[in-house]
Amino acid sequence: MRFAFLLCLPLLGACTSVPRDAAIPDGEGRIYVVERGWHTDIGLSVDEVSGPLTSLESNFLGIRFMVFGFGERSFYMAHEENSSTMLGALLPSKSAILLTALRAPPDVAFADYQVATLRLPQSGVNRIADAIWQSLEKQNGAALRLAEGPYVGSVFYADSDTYDAFDTCNTWTARLLRDAGFPVATHVLFADQVMHQAQQIAARQRR
Repeated sequence: MRFAFLLCLPLLGACTSVPRDAAIPDGEGRIYVVERGWHTDIGLSVDEVSGPLTSLESNFLGIRFMVFGFGERSFYMAHEENSSTMLGALLPSKSAILLTALRAPPDVAFADYQVATLRLPQSGVNRIADAIWQSLEKQNGAALRLAEGPYVGSVFYADSDTYDAFDTCNTWTARLLRDAGFPVATHVLFADQVMHQAQQIAARQRR
């Protein structure tokens, strides 16, 4: 997938940074940005999530954190990656959300990956939770479950947004950060463009 995206690289900036004079939100809430290879996820604490998204918690005993990722449905759910599913993911197609339920914080559960922890007001957490819920396809008012995920504690849900080469997991993550009030660029291609901005924000919040 990353190799295929290289074809589109000249159309996007290779490096994306948070403007130095941009205001950075802060607060008691926490969200987690996880970079796993070419893919990025958003993590939320269940203690800070309210509204209909809490309905997804009932399937998991002892859940403390929910990590969400966006992807092209066929590619995301394929047991084997091949050229047809990879190339198909570049064209406008159906999408899915992968929910991973955690008992440990994302920075502990994903210790082998890069994780940025960002502070924000509760209103920002609410906007992210609402945006994820609104994007999910519904059946009789409930999120439409597609299949079990690739590992224990993960589930695929149908998403109503369209996936293509310019509307990927990384642009999805960047848009959620922007919706929450963070001054991030959403015209991104690679995971490290999102993570670079998240790490800049985390560093400024630590000052």
